[in-house]
Amino acid sequence: MKSDEKRSHRLNYLLKCYLIDPHENELYRRAKQMGVTDYTAKDYIRTVIIQAQKTLSK
Repeated sequence: MKSDEKRSHRLNYLLKCYLIDPHENELYRRAKQMGVTDYTAKDYIRTVIIQAQKTLSK
């Protein structure tokens, strides 16, 4: 699997988790469970929150 595909799958999973339980700490914990660095986990959180806001505003 290509790295961009892997990232996309991870972000989709985290988005689903965030929409169910919108707490950043829980989202960070789940991202870290994927074995990513702190920086990547924080990047995922920012991306997921932005995507969630777009999804909820529709």
